[in-house]
Amino acid sequence: MTTQNQFVNLHFLKEGIRRLLPNSQAASLALTLIISFVLIYSLSDLLMPVFVSIVFAYLLEGLVIKIEKMKVSRLIAVYLVFLSFMAGLGFLLFFLLPVVSEQSVELVQQIPNILHRAQTEIMRLPKVYPQFFSENKIQQIMTASQKELLSYAQNLLSVSAASVVGLVSLMIYLFLVPMMVFFFMKDKELLMSWLIQFMPKERYLTVHVWEEIDQQIGNYVHGKFSEVFILWFVSFITYTVLDLNYAMLLAVFMGVQVIIPYIGATLVTFPVLGVAYFQWGLSGDDFMYTLIAYSIIQALDGVILVPLLFSEAVNLHAVAIIIAILFFGGLWGFWGVFLAIPLATVVKAVLTSWPRTGNNTLNTNY
Repeated sequence: MTTQNQFVNLHFLKEGIRRLLPNSQAASLALTLIISFVLIYSLSDLLMPVFVSIVFAYLLEGLVIKIEKMKVSRLIAVYLVFLSFMAGLGFLLFFLLPVVSEQSVELVQQIPNILHRAQTEIMRLPKVYPQFFSENKIQQIMTASQKELLSYAQNLLSVSAASVVGLVSLMIYLFLVPMMVFFFMKDKELLMSWLIQFMPKERYLTVHVWEEIDQQIGNYVHGKFSEVFILWFVSFITYTVLDLNYAMLLAVFMGVQVIIPYIGATLVTFPVLGVAYFQWGLSGDDFMYTLIAYSIIQALDGVILVPLLFSEAVNLHAVAIIIAILFFGGLWGFWGVFLAIPLATVVKAVLTSWPRTGNNTLNTNY
């Protein structure tokens, strides 16, 4: 009886493997995916500068190809794109970052005044709405909030104590990443030829999936960078015209918020409207102008900018996007969140192209 059960279980196991890996192409793709994921996950902390350099080189490759189409040699195209990349990095480090840091320090210094004003407003609630709020309950909430803020402050100090290590890591990134980006672009053909020799011979399905992934990721990431830049620029001009405090800092928040779909737009609402409220209050017209301008920018982003920039991107359900953000963000932090949607398109492309039992359309050798 035991032998018969073992035979049945073995038969179901073989049948399951046959359905999952119906041909050698599927087995080759599965092996490539498993090895790639294991290497990236296990070496992400050790080789993160390399992975970051590969991401930037991949993003810049599209510009190199466009310049090459103008009958410019690849070496000259690489130099032009790399110099543009270094100019953008210089703008980020020597102009944008100092301004944002200065405004961040100013905002942090104003936190005690903001908290005092917020506490005063909150303590008025029992008088204005006695049927909903009691003074004892409000006092308990304020005490708990002060304890939480004290805990956050202590954590901030501990992070500041470790900032020296972070500064050393940043200096390593600033030196290694640009250098590797240049060589990844310059020696692309040589590096790809070296890498291909380690791949399975039967890789037609793998190449087919990669071509689809390459198109979708390229469209998404290039569109996302454009969206970040446009929102940052428009927000900075708008907040400067409105004379809103911390205009550059809030504009950076507006640009970065698109990295996290659905969630980012909600989170950035609090600092923008919060700064406007504590600067002008609710009685003046300035707060209303800021609210209207903020709403218009968000509406234009969703109605015009996103359809225009991502018209060729793969459509993903909102639930799939949120799951991807949680999963990949938990694995790789910021880069996992930023690349959550492209990685989700990778999963979708693999599942879509995966051969089913009896489907031999992709059995051609590459």
